[in-house]
Amino acid sequence: MIAERLQQVEAEIKAAMARRTRVPKDAPVKLVAVTKNHDVAAMREAIDAGVTDIGENRIQEAKSKFDVLDRDVAWHLIGHLQTNKAKQAVKYFRLIHSVDSEHLAQALNHEAGKLGKIQDVLVQVNLAREESKSGVYKEDLRPLLDLVDGLPNLRLRGLMCIAPNYEDVEDCRPLFHEMYEIFQQVKEIPFQTANISYLSMGMTHDYTIAVEEGANIVRVGTAIFGPRQY
Repeated sequence: MIAERLQQVEAEIKAAMARRTRVPKDAPVKLVAVTKNHDVAAMREAIDAGVTDIGENRIQEAKSKFDVLDRDVAWHLIGHLQTNKAKQAVKYFRLIHSVDSEHLAQALNHEAGKLGKIQDVLVQVNLAREESKSGVYKEDLRPLLDLVDGLPNLRLRGLMCIAPNYEDVEDCRPLFHEMYEIFQQVKEIPFQTANISYLSMGMTHDYTIAVEEGANIVRVGTAIFGPRQY
């Protein structure tokens, strides 16, 4: 069942790529399979069916799975990260999507330095200004980007955003459209070390629209694994 759902998601991503107008239709999209509240058996099934990137929201859950998964995948931290969990985050995750403050960036830099690691990160943007979501507001983005770029043990790779859970999913489109424009502007900034490559946006309910509007990472859980197991 997971393999069939994964195949369906991949087909829908390809169809959305074909509908793009502002992005080359063959520009690749990375699928991050979100495994929050799904067990290791389901994760293995998805990986064996072709998943190469796993997304987790919480450090503690990721740690318990990491130790027993027995599969070679890239781990993405996509949930809000508290500063006091920075040490574990740099230990387990290849890409951290949710850097949203200077304080967190400095903590990650400090812990990555202790491991001799260059930690890839995305800066999370709260474009819809939702109080319930993390992320930096648009007007505060540039100072945080500059700070991250200047930290020796972090490498800025791009941006992440989460759209509001609109009743009509088409209402996400203007936000994703604007986010792609911001991403293009950020790519033009003459950073010191940043390699701006990734725009992470789109989840199960809105990922096809995100791809159409320029996302090159989508974070999909329910459409692959079914409802979460609580």
